[in-house]
Amino acid sequence: MMPRFDCVFSWLRPAAVVAMMAALLPALALAADWSAPVEVYHDDRRCITYRALWTGEDLVVEAVIEPRWHTFAMDNKKRQAEKLAGKPSLGIEKPTEIKLEGGLEVQGGWRQSPPSDFSKPEIQWYSFGFEQKALFAVKAKTAGSGPAAVRVRAQACSDNICKNIDVVLTVPTSSPGTVDVSALIPLKL
Repeated sequence: MMPRFDCVFSWLRPAAVVAMMAALLPALALAADWSAPVEVYHDDRRCITYRALWTGEDLVVEAVIEPRWHTFAMDNKKRQAEKLAGKPSLGIEKPTEIKLEGGLEVQGGWRQSPPSDFSKPEIQWYSFGFEQKALFAVKAKTAGSGPAAVRVRAQACSDNICKNIDVVLTVPTSSPGTVDVSALIPLKL
């Protein structure tokens, strides 16, 4: 006759469930601080995903960019103008624009991840932006009750197509989250 291990180890099942829940709860709490992600598609392929978080001091917008796609810096036009020195640009890219539409009020200037230089000076095309991931942040304070509405207008491009973006994120303000924004730089004015 085979020994019965199911009754000997039956106490492990509830203990394992409790241990898994204890391990997952902090991760679930951190994930709950972010807005629901908004995925942007071109045809049936995702090109970029946005989500936002309020830290109690900063509104932070994260862009996760899919392979072979990129998006542009908030200060792309200013960076272009510096390089072009009065000459016309051949680029048609749109910079990232983020506006608060309720729930939070801007209290300072925007900051962003340091952008990459996508420029091709030999054809007088200057552009600056991001691949893989970018963060945008601004000091903010609550303005009323309820969640904040954050509109992101931008453009995501691959080597052969550009997708205009206009999305709204609903950002919870009731329980501030945390994210490191120490590496972000101020926009060029």
